[in-house]
Amino acid sequence: MLLCDQKTFYIGISDDLKNRLSQHKNKQNISTKKFSDLRLIYAERYLNKLDATKREKQLKGWSHTKKQMLIDGKLGINACTELAKELVRELEL
Repeated sequence: MLLCDQKTFYIGISDDLKNRLSQHKNKQNISTKKFSDLRLIYAERYLNKLDATKREKQLKGWSHTKKQMLIDGKLGINACTELAKELVRELEL
């Protein structure tokens, strides 16, 4: 999950998080290219695309408030891994 311009959430799936985040940062995604500030704030890992797609659909149906509660750890564990945080640091350099 990306936070776009500190107000809008973007939710998507990828099997290559580093590459996907780079595409967003380099304005190569039509859904996020209009935003100037993109931050990876939440991530989950799934073993297969079907489960990831189901979860993506579920999260997209949630309200902004419920998504924020998930990010804040009020609906479970924020699974934004150290790997994801490291990728963010690499792309910010």
